[in-house]
Amino acid sequence: MTTTFHRHWRDVPESAWRWPNFSPAEIACRGTGKLLVNEPALDKLQALRDRLGKPLIVRSAYRSPEHNRAVGGATRSKHLDGAAFDIAMTNHDPAAFEAAARAVGFLGFGFYPRSGFMHIDLGPAREWGERFPPRATAFAPDARPAREVLAESRTLKGSGAAGVATVGAAGVEVAQQILGETQSAILPLVPYLDTLRWLFIALALAGIAVAIHARIDDWKRGRR
Repeated sequence: MTTTFHRHWRDVPESAWRWPNFSPAEIACRGTGKLLVNEPALDKLQALRDRLGKPLIVRSAYRSPEHNRAVGGATRSKHLDGAAFDIAMTNHDPAAFEAAARAVGFLGFGFYPRSGFMHIDLGPAREWGERFPPRATAFAPDARPAREVLAESRTLKGSGAAGVATVGAAGVEVAQQILGETQSAILPLVPYLDTLRWLFIALALAGIAVAIHARIDDWKRGRR
């Protein structure tokens, strides 16, 4: 087992640290700042991080003898050898985490669901504590607003009315020209057709206004 002791984690040469997802400060003793670099254990910790693909929150790693006594740790705790890590389960499914830890070579497991972390170490193979309860997969509710049915859309209705009215006005104008050129006997109807054309134009303008209002209202409500 390759281990290197440092009186403080700040004394670790940058060139000697080869675990990219962890820092000496994370692995050092929380009470004294001392650090025992256990390379095989850190290699497995990095392999676990790579396998899970997301951060590991290290609550405790190496413990100096004095700090281990202060926190009531076991006299032969693997933390004293730098071969144990307490990892928060905040961002992990405990079952998936345990399976991944076993796959990369961790052998000792301690379960602390009330405190929200899992202890893993290099062995011997053993386990203690009450396992974490299964977690239900949480799915975020669909926050997208309900799509407006096209047949009921005020924008579509207004645009449709404007379109129909525009076509109608154009048709009246064409009819008016034809009657004026070919049917001199019914020329008295032409003024009425002119009035009808203006009615269609007014309807078209009203439809456009409705469509614009609907667009603005939908925008204000965040529906577009």
